[in-house]
Amino acid sequence: MVRGYLTLIHQLASTAARGLRPMLMHIDELLSKLTLSGLRRWAQFGAKAYRRDYNNLTSYFSLESADSRAMLEKERRGVLFIKVQRKLNFYLRALWGRDFFIRPTGAEYTDFRPYVEDRILYVPDALDDIEGIEGLEIYRATVAHMAAHMMYTNKSMSAEQLSPAQMFFIGLLEDARVEYKAVNEFPGLKKLWCSLMMLEHEEQAEHKTMSILEGFSLQLLDETVTGDDEQLNNFAAKFHSEIKVNQDDNHFAWLMGIELYNIFEGRKEVPSLRILERYRVDYRDDNRIIWHYEDIDWDMGVEYMAASQQQIRYEVSPLMMAHEVDCELAGDDAQVIWTCKDTMRFYEDDLTDDAKSFNDAWGKEPVSDPYHYQEWDYQIQLHRPDWATVYERRATKGNPEDINNILLEHKPIAHRIRQIIDLLSPAGVQRQRGLEDGDEVDLNAAIDAMIAIRMGEQPSPRITMRNVLNTRDLSVVVLLDLSESTNEFVGDSDKTILQLTREAATLVSTAIEGIGDPFALHGFASDGRHDVQYYRFKDFNQHFDDEAKSRLAGMKGGLSTRMGAALRHAGVHLHKQQEKRKLILLVTDGEPADIDETDPQHLRFDTKKAVEELYSTGVLTYCLTLDPHADAYVKRIFGENNYTVIENVERLPEQLPLLFASLTA
Repeated sequence: MVRGYLTLIHQLASTAARGLRPMLMHIDELLSKLTLSGLRRWAQFGAKAYRRDYNNLTSYFSLESADSRAMLEKERRGVLFIKVQRKLNFYLRALWGRDFFIRPTGAEYTDFRPYVEDRILYVPDALDDIEGIEGLEIYRATVAHMAAHMMYTNKSMSAEQLSPAQMFFIGLLEDARVEYKAVNEFPGLKKLWCSLMMLEHEEQAEHKTMSILEGFSLQLLDETVTGDDEQLNNFAAKFHSEIKVNQDDNHFAWLMGIELYNIFEGRKEVPSLRILERYRVDYRDDNRIIWHYEDIDWDMGVEYMAASQQQIRYEVSPLMMAHEVDCELAGDDAQVIWTCKDTMRFYEDDLTDDAKSFNDAWGKEPVSDPYHYQEWDYQIQLHRPDWATVYERRATKGNPEDINNILLEHKPIAHRIRQIIDLLSPAGVQRQRGLEDGDEVDLNAAIDAMIAIRMGEQPSPRITMRNVLNTRDLSVVVLLDLSESTNEFVGDSDKTILQLTREAATLVSTAIEGIGDPFALHGFASDGRHDVQYYRFKDFNQHFDDEAKSRLAGMKGGLSTRMGAALRHAGVHLHKQQEKRKLILLVTDGEPADIDETDPQHLRFDTKKAVEELYSTGVLTYCLTLDPHADAYVKRIFGENNYTVIENVERLPEQLPLLFASLTA
């Protein structure tokens, strides 16, 4: 172990010398959270990812950057909160029949304890197993205890004129009160909490009173347990005899806590606050929820509200919009949003097509919540966690007649598309004859068999048939590259690559719509890893109608091509479909590239990794590339038989429907 650690230090001294000193300053924290192999992977990622960016290299090894924290959480040992969050939510819902909002927080210092704030349960983002007790069980004990505080604490207690030590002893009795109520309703919690209280610690407590209080907590939870201190035994007996009557009164815990404090104060055995904060019953919180101060109002907590319930939208008439809305300072987080049925113009008597509306002049483009995706780093053979961010943006609308004109322009191809539809449309119920183990007897075959028997010949055993329902069971995403290069003209033609892409998308959409397969028509472009723009021209649950045609007609090209993130996001939409066969049909005019990545191989390998990840989950990715030089890279990215290079770009509208037919026949 020591040799491996020294080898790592030696390697970093040569590959990331500027990051070695910041890492050694935080080595205690790193080794407390990571194994040696995890530390090696964390350090190698930072050394490779920021080998030329010295400022970010120093921030990474100083644990200041988001990437450093993300990699630290990925390599961290123990049970991660994100892996058990759903289990904990269901656990609390099963106990109390309501939802609790649980949020992870970094346990970045030794004396960290869980806490409840603004009615949100804050727990460590990772927990190690303790003496054979799994981290999940410790999580359950912790959230059950904090939820008991929220369920059985009706009002807070004043902390005025109390010392921190007195507040600690009162909190100890308040913990016992809420646990008594919880155990009465759910007896199994007693076994869970007792198992954590009876753990034997390898190190002695810093003060003898702490060992006494840890054992006394078990006495308050289990009345059958007694200790060596007769005075504390009598106090525990008094608690158990009076708790039934006072179980709903936290003032009872206040009085008993002061009495317990006076016992230890009389013995001169009250430790300092620093020692009291190292109370070794790990599942209990810091009890801040039970106190209030003069400058804190108990009722000012922020109640958690589901995102789907935060905003209410109404569609109102122009008259209501004009006369009722008067809130210039309302932002995007307003609780109620009104939308007008008709277009509201600056001048209502101006009905020309060129007149601007309020929304055109002052409205903001709606953008979705960010979707974060990992990205593969081929040099260190690791994923960069949450590296690329995808935003879904609303597509600009154009004239749907432009799409209808495309169908008229390509009338011969449209005729061939109708033939494709006839060939590929599912035949419905078909009858299969000549089977040995079919579902019913085929009378014609049975008669022929009887004739053969009468003639003394060997009859055919295939005298049954079966009715089979033929369906295609396929869902498709047609993903279009909308980078700046699509605005270039094709040879001597007066059409751009974008126009040909639009025509091809129109024809293949017409074909798929006629066949009846569920499909989506999406596009993408990127402006660095923080802004991968994703457009949904048509979704699975929509028809290829005028609405979808108008969005396709308004399609524009610009920016760059971060292909891996777009493929992963398209895969997310495909995985929501019920069909067994899933296909991404990617139409692009070049290789993956972006403005913030200088290594041309990086995005190629990331796209290759994205294709492999999708294939492992049942999604086939097929690339139709318009780059005549794509043979140098496209085979390595998509595989031997999963790409087609279009030599004559002007034939793209004709080739795309035929390619789809050959792939899905």
